[in-house]
Amino acid sequence: MHYLDNLLLNTDSYKASHWLQYPPGTDATFFYVESRGGLHDRTVFFGLQSILKDALARPVTHADIDEARDLFAAHGEPFNEAGWRDIVDRLGGHLPVRIRAVPEGSVVPTHQALMTIESTDPQAYWVPSYLETLLLRVWYPVTVATISWHAKQTIRRFLELTSDDPEGQLPFKLHDFGARGVSSLQSAALGGAAHLVNFLGTDTVSALCLARAHYHEPMAGYSIPAAEHSTITSWGREREVDAYRNMLKQFGKPGAIVAVVSDSYDIYHAIREHWGTTLREEVIASGATLVIRPDSGDPVEVVADSLVLLDEAFGHTVNGKGYRVLNHVRVIQGDGINPDTIRAILQRITDAGYAANNVAFGMGGALLQRLDRDTQKFALKCSAARVNGEWIDVYKDPVTDSGKQSKRGRLQLVRNVEDGRLNTVPVNDGTLPTGTEDAMVTVWENGELRVDEAFAMIRTRAERTRV
Repeated sequence: MHYLDNLLLNTDSYKASHWLQYPPGTDATFFYVESRGGLHDRTVFFGLQSILKDALARPVTHADIDEARDLFAAHGEPFNEAGWRDIVDRLGGHLPVRIRAVPEGSVVPTHQALMTIESTDPQAYWVPSYLETLLLRVWYPVTVATISWHAKQTIRRFLELTSDDPEGQLPFKLHDFGARGVSSLQSAALGGAAHLVNFLGTDTVSALCLARAHYHEPMAGYSIPAAEHSTITSWGREREVDAYRNMLKQFGKPGAIVAVVSDSYDIYHAIREHWGTTLREEVIASGATLVIRPDSGDPVEVVADSLVLLDEAFGHTVNGKGYRVLNHVRVIQGDGINPDTIRAILQRITDAGYAANNVAFGMGGALLQRLDRDTQKFALKCSAARVNGEWIDVYKDPVTDSGKQSKRGRLQLVRNVEDGRLNTVPVNDGTLPTGTEDAMVTVWENGELRVDEAFAMIRTRAERTRV
């Protein structure tokens, strides 16, 4: 047994002592997860299914308990050995919890419950709290999917304004460049898959593996041959044009797309002299689409300037909406890309008369790493407990921060049948308010995964909501 595979150690230290802290007579607890606001006013729910398959699929064993008992004893924390032994002996190691959540891919306004966790066995009422650490990590894929989804709405607006085929162009306009910038392989996989809920372009291979393993998706995203600085500069500055010619020779086939970083020395010289003069006829004859990648400087200025220079060299057509579309060439910007620079670049080139068709974006750190739990103010809180046979509201309401006031009661997210509006309400007797329907489904119960969705369905669900 490896320590990192032990569910009992996938928690915070102080959680080991919490079974001793509830009121006498407690035999049930109820928790919920929400985004309490943040950068965006709605979130895209994704990643719970993967987390559950990874963390909860294997039943707890006595070997797990032995390992956890010894570690917590040395660590200075009490440990509920008898409680865990009972779960193994009486329940086969399956955790007595019920997890309900909105379907993955759902776009939900902030300040609404996204999932709930409740105990199902009176003797194991303390288990939901023990799982907080691992379950709240859903904040990460939800936040990545949310950032990606909002970027998609920005790009869509510019494509609808300037492109003859906005929906055909959109899926490949934002490419995931983030694998090397995250803290772990798991983050790359889960965050990368979250981006692929919205787009089809990625260089994060682990995201493809996660979508295949946990969401039944044979191939979730696509990429193209592309140069990096080492493969260009290894030819030497005096042979820069030969490095570019080699890219055309290796990958420049009719209908192909090949991306070449071109700022190792001087992006403007590379476009004017190498691509626009020396190699111009070879680019055209190849039948491929050449994608120039600047990788330094001010992103807004460099992209705009590069389009003008490429236009001078290769020309353009004017589409049905009156915007220029370059012949044979495009630009992809990956350096300095975030939601703000995407919007600024698209506004700049639109003002200059160029269609959004002409550019694509690669986002790395701002997509998978430059975010944290407070980006969307995620929290998992207890909202109800049954003590001496009676359910009581459990909540916090700190005088120093009203934004941290938590919800009360056994909660349910409901959808108004008439207008589709979502609202979180206490449903202590199991009866939904008139004119509403349940907006959550039971995804996990007593060791069993109850919902096992395909990635394609999650994508469809996220696409249904637009702004």
